[in-house]
Amino acid sequence: MSNSNNNSNQPVVTSAREALNKFKMEAAQEVGVDLKQGYNGHLTSREAGSVGGQMVKKMIQAYEQGMSGQ
Repeated sequence: MSNSNNNSNQPVVTSAREALNKFKMEAAQEVGVDLKQGYNGHLTSREAGSVGGQMVKKMIQAYEQGMSGQ
C-alpha cells in the first residue's frame, strides 16, 4: 500500500493541516514545551517526544470516549 508520491509527514486530508498544527500546539502547551510555528530545531528529543506522546494520549482518550458513546 505504499505510494511513493505521498510524503508520510503530510496529512492525507490537506485541509486537516491547520487542525493538526493547533492540536500539536495545545499538546505542547500542556506538557510545558515552548513550541513555535515552523521549524523547532531547538527542541531536545525528550521535548519533542513528550509533545508526540501527549498527542497520542489525547487521540486515544478521544477514541475511547467515542467508543463509549460519550
